[in-house]
Amino acid sequence: MKTTLVILAAGLGSRFGKGVKQIEPVGPNGEIIIDYSIHDAIEAGFDKVVFIIRKNIEEAFHAAIGDRISKKIEIAYAYQELDMLPEGFSAGERTKPWGTGHAILVCKDVIDTPFAVINADDYYGKHGLKLVHDYLVREPAYVGDKLNICMAGYLLNNTLSENGAVTRGVCHSKNGLLTSIAETKNIYKVEGRAALKDGDKADFFPDDTLCSMNLWGYPLEFIDTLEEDFRRFLTGLAPDDLTAEYLLPTIVGDYIDRGLAEVSVLPTDDKWFGMTYQEDKFSTRKAFEELIREGVYPKDLTV
Repeated sequence: MKTTLVILAAGLGSRFGKGVKQIEPVGPNGEIIIDYSIHDAIEAGFDKVVFIIRKNIEEAFHAAIGDRISKKIEIAYAYQELDMLPEGFSAGERTKPWGTGHAILVCKDVIDTPFAVINADDYYGKHGLKLVHDYLVREPAYVGDKLNICMAGYLLNNTLSENGAVTRGVCHSKNGLLTSIAETKNIYKVEGRAALKDGDKADFFPDDTLCSMNLWGYPLEFIDTLEEDFRRFLTGLAPDDLTAEYLLPTIVGDYIDRGLAEVSVLPTDDKWFGMTYQEDKFSTRKAFEELIREGVYPKDLTV
């Protein structure tokens, strides 16, 4: 069975190519995080990559990323714009993007396989991507009458920044199935562990706490359910609500509560890298240098 990797890159927006932290070079030959993610995806067995971008960065994206990647794997593009809404709805005065759930809907016409979703500016590691790919190939689209979804569960301690607080979707599960995700802000790294801080007091999370880093695996049928649900979301918005977003973690949590989906949590020991803070670029570069020294990656991914 073929599989697709969807990369959420529309958030780069008009800032693309202007020193944005998400596209800072992290490899020795100017590689950015997307290069490593796609290398790992190809290795894991994915057959196609779909980039979700905004139309106004198309030319720059092709030049900096897409043209190079197209030599390695089949790619397609989808464009996320505010006015891409179901018939009868309008963005009105809204300027804020509709969120990651809407991003998946705009690529409906270029996805025809089970698919995984990742952020463009996060490094996920090899194991999590492999786990999700193999689940998509192995498992049916439904468990009974419920959509069969999976997510890579990262140890919270492995997803922290040395340079400040992060927000994470802290997961609760039972018998390997997700029961809820709690969006939790102000998680700090204290003595190498995840903690909520109140002044000098640190309230530590258990070391086996898992979180979502937005590495999800979905059957193709998920998109049809999402399309119907997005209409429900839009209908429920107050006329003056210009900021509410249709977000994948919230959607999945709601589907669990409504009995529409079952979500398998696939634990991984992979370490997350990202650039939440400008200072993170130094530790991220060092992390990739170490991975190259260990032989995890070749010295040059640009060829």
